[in-house]
Amino acid sequence: MNTETQRLHSNARLSKVVIHPSGLVFLSGQTSSGTTASSIEEQTQEVLRRIDAYLAEAGTHKEGILSATIYLREIDDFGAMNQVWERWVPAEHAPARCTVRAQLASPQLRIEISVIAAANITSKHQQPNEFEYSVSTNS
Repeated sequence: MNTETQRLHSNARLSKVVIHPSGLVFLSGQTSSGTTASSIEEQTQEVLRRIDAYLAEAGTHKEGILSATIYLREIDDFGAMNQVWERWVPAEHAPARCTVRAQLASPQLRIEISVIAAANITSKHQQPNEFEYSVSTNS
C-alpha cells in the first residue's frame, strides 16, 4: 500500500487529482473547455468525460464515486443537467450529491463538478461510448 499522497496534473494553484493513502481519490472541480460546448447538456457531457478519464487515471471509476458537488451557473439548468447525469451514473451506485447555483470562473461555463471517490474499485458496468474522452492537461 502506498503511504504517500499522490498529486496528479498539479500546478502552483491546485492538483486536478489527489490520491490519498486512505484509499480516497479527490478530483478538483471539472469544467468544460467552454469554447466548443455551449449548452448545459454538452458541457455536462464534457465534464463527465473528464471525470471518467481522471478517475481511470487514479485507478477507479464512476461506480466508486462517494460524493459529488455540482455547481450550476443557472439553477434553471438543473433538469437538463440531471438528464445527462442520470444516463451517466449507474443508479445502484448513485453518490451523495449536492447541487448549488454559483458564479463560475468564466462566463461561458455553465457547470462545474467536483467528486470524491473510493480508489481501487472494480467496475461491473461498461463505460458508454458517448462519454469516451481523453484528458487534456492544458486547463
